[in-house]
Amino acid sequence: MKPKIGILISGRGSNMAALMAAARAPDYPGEIVAVVANRPAAPGLAIAAAAGIATFGLDHKAHDSRDSFDQAMHEVLVSAGVEFIACAGFMRLMSDGFVNAWSGRLINIHPSLLPLFKGMDTHARALEAGMRVHGCTVHFVTPELDAGPIIAQAAVPVLPGDDAGALAARVLTAEHRLYPAALALVASGKAAIIGGRVRLEAATDEAQRLWSPDLG
Repeated sequence: MKPKIGILISGRGSNMAALMAAARAPDYPGEIVAVVANRPAAPGLAIAAAAGIATFGLDHKAHDSRDSFDQAMHEVLVSAGVEFIACAGFMRLMSDGFVNAWSGRLINIHPSLLPLFKGMDTHARALEAGMRVHGCTVHFVTPELDAGPIIAQAAVPVLPGDDAGALAARVLTAEHRLYPAALALVASGKAAIIGGRVRLEAATDEAQRLWSPDLG
């Protein structure tokens, strides 16, 4: 049986939709069984429900503490049989207890090439720093924000005339390709944390480079 995957969202869930599309392939090494949002009106819940996936809208405002909300979320995920969790635009910090309970089974995608630009406003900060290359990172979640072991990264060029919106759109396109591939590595057991870093069971030996500007 395929490992069961739960997805956490807060909004429209564009990365959730990319994961769902990938998981429909017969050979994808995981089955998405639940989508949980901390905002009951999150548009992504309707998208998941229309695809026949169990959805849960848990209002974090109804809980008096982060631990209380996270415990409710944990119970929903466990009851759905979830084995791995993918955060897809989940805009809440999680308690250490929740993160530790799912250690090695909880992943996130962040819109920068970590460890650069942790936190928010990554695209504007990359432009302000004069970066020539930007991108996204899939990593295991640890109690320290955006600091978990890196599973996979994708780079995109920063183009002349870019503003934060244009750069964000380019990175989001990369996210939609990277995240399903990274989740597949984790769900199939091909990405393991060893000595605080991720070791991949099989890596391509093809050298692929992104030059910005193009060196021809």
